[in-house]
Amino acid sequence: MPSLDHISLSVSDFEAAKAFYLAALKPLGIGLVMEPPRTATGGIGAAGLGTGGKPFFWIAGAGKATPATHIAFTADSRAEVDAFYAAAMAAGARDNGKPGLRAHYHPDYYGAFVLDADGNNVEAVCHKPQ
Repeated sequence: MPSLDHISLSVSDFEAAKAFYLAALKPLGIGLVMEPPRTATGGIGAAGLGTGGKPFFWIAGAGKATPATHIAFTADSRAEVDAFYAAAMAAGARDNGKPGLRAHYHPDYYGAFVLDADGNNVEAVCHKPQ
């Protein structure tokens, strides 16, 4: 069955975005997997974040993306969603929806939404019952 392999966001400040995403996604177990040398990326900063040695979320300092993007990361528990939100806010995010149930999606949809420095809507969601 096909599934999403990876996604990349264009960011206006690569180093700031990298620091933000490393802090915000750490509670979800997502970390830096690779950062290719700039000689291989046409001179721009790029970083692949993921788990188990597989980068599935990329950021690239190619300039501000318009329009803003929405991306949702799966969390294993509601506590991870809460930890993502706290870490993201501490790393400089703007609130776009505090952790909580979103029953209009389905009864166990527990998510939190933040905006990064470029206005991208970043979500952590747990689909499991409490």
